[in-house]
Amino acid sequence: MEMVDHKGIKPDDKLVIYGYSKEETDEVARRFQKSGFKNVSVYYHFVDEWSANDQWPMQKLERFRNLVSPAWVQQLISGNRPAHYTNTKYVIVHAHYRNRDAYLSGHIPGAIDMDTLALEAPETWNRRSPEEIKEALEKHGITADTTVVLYGKYMHPDNAHEFPGSAAGDIGAIRNAFIMLYAGVKDVRVLNGGYQSWKDEGFEVSLSDEPKQAVAEFGAPIPARPELAVDTPEAKQMIASTRAELVCVRSWPEYIGEVSGYNYIEPKGRIPGAVFADCGSDAYHMENYRNFDHTTREFHEIAEIWRNNA
Repeated sequence: MEMVDHKGIKPDDKLVIYGYSKEETDEVARRFQKSGFKNVSVYYHFVDEWSANDQWPMQKLERFRNLVSPAWVQQLISGNRPAHYTNTKYVIVHAHYRNRDAYLSGHIPGAIDMDTLALEAPETWNRRSPEEIKEALEKHGITADTTVVLYGKYMHPDNAHEFPGSAAGDIGAIRNAFIMLYAGVKDVRVLNGGYQSWKDEGFEVSLSDEPKQAVAEFGAPIPARPELAVDTPEAKQMIASTRAELVCVRSWPEYIGEVSGYNYIEPKGRIPGAVFADCGSDAYHMENYRNFDHTTREFHEIAEIWRNNA
């Protein structure tokens, strides 16, 4: 129950458990009761009563479709049509940073691998030129109209390693996803929890090295969404503006200048005026935005982090 404690749920709290099925609801309630929670109730009618009533309050995120579950991906690769998917072509991408072994040691069936270096230049750790991005996406079989599902494999980054980021494939997936959106891929999804969530669900794992099926043309000018990326001139404008914030999602030791955060970068410190939004213990873990099973924390918990640090 480490996760429960982390979320501040105490044995004396009154709990009401609900879910999409009676079986799931009962199982979670049973686990709480077994762990010493005495005041546990169940509500079985979330689907047929609560969510079916337009007059009753519901919370949902505007872009919830961008974060998908292992079951959603399993439906997709099985030839079925998962919820909120209307396309006819997709590519599953196992993202990594200079670590094909992370891919070859086990991946989602049919997934191809993509190194972040395909889209980022190591000289600057920034996105590559539009021409380079276009070439890379085409080599990986991705057009503007392709649905792309990205995920990575978390492998316990070690700051003493020459390239700790090579063990943080989950972050690599987000970096690639951002550049794809910037380039103009219209439907980009990220697997919630990454490779770990796929394994936790017990779905099939493949060891085959899937060939990339190149396409002739990306199909849109790059960047199609330049507003998603902010460069130094825009960052300076944001700092000077009363209607914008430049947010630092690094760890506290990085923010206050105790460490640079990267063993291959010597300069320390932060951009003056940047607002702190604590990511976690270092540059590679991001545990303040993730649950212990590597899934994304609930949106209201993340919002609370931002409120507390703003």
